[in-house]
Amino acid sequence: MKNLIIIISSLIIAFGFNCFLVPHGILSSGISGIAILLGIITPFDTGILNFALNLPIIILGYFKLGKMITFNTLLCVVSLSYFLYIIPTEPVTNNILLSSIFGGIIGGLGVGIILKYSGTSGGLDIIAIIVSRMSNVSVGMLLTAMNGLIVLISGTIFNWEIALYTLLSIYLTGKMVDTIYTNHEKLTMQIVTTQGELIRKELLTTIYRGVTITDGYGGYTLEQKQILMMVVTRYETMQIKQIVRRHDNNAFINIFETIEVDGKFARN
Repeated sequence: MKNLIIIISSLIIAFGFNCFLVPHGILSSGISGIAILLGIITPFDTGILNFALNLPIIILGYFKLGKMITFNTLLCVVSLSYFLYIIPTEPVTNNILLSSIFGGIIGGLGVGIILKYSGTSGGLDIIAIIVSRMSNVSVGMLLTAMNGLIVLISGTIFNWEIALYTLLSIYLTGKMVDTIYTNHEKLTMQIVTTQGELIRKELLTTIYRGVTITDGYGGYTLEQKQILMMVVTRYETMQIKQIVRRHDNNAFINIFETIEVDGKFARN
């Protein structure tokens, strides 16, 4: 089901690009925006360029974000590149302002859903997630900031009116991503389990967070237990729960909101 959602989301992004942004020379955010730019000024297809530019960053994501996110990202990049290749670049509307607005929103919708289901659309998404995991800055804000370079390139190659429309589209994409994908929200997880060592080992090899462990015992059974505490992002809670259940179906997991983090949030 998750793979199907990622493929459908890739189709949504490609529709936003080819039916709203590309026909008017408006760039999208990230590596896809650079692929659109190169597709406009060179004879190469946007879909092929998107895959070629994303490949080295996907390799980086494998080492920094893990196998699951890398696989989902690769699935998205391949799907997006294919849909960009087959969907004709025919504008839904000739109004460039409407195209900027709806292209940005539709693209952000697709990217947000993919991020929510443990994937990325490749490119700057991967870099933004890595930086966001080590800071309190949202992914949407990071994407908007990094994409300022694309706006400058757009203004230099085309004209500054197109660059402003590109900036509007990128801003709306970032806002839409933050609306759907709440990775920057911090949560504290307390895990009470009898399999603390096994869970600890897998958490440290797959999750980019530190773990604090204390000993305890059941108030009724007096059974010896371990209490694992982690401060994580909402994005990581599903993966952590899967790890815990893999080792202990009877583990007790308590999740509550964290207002502020002072100290090292990411594990070295």
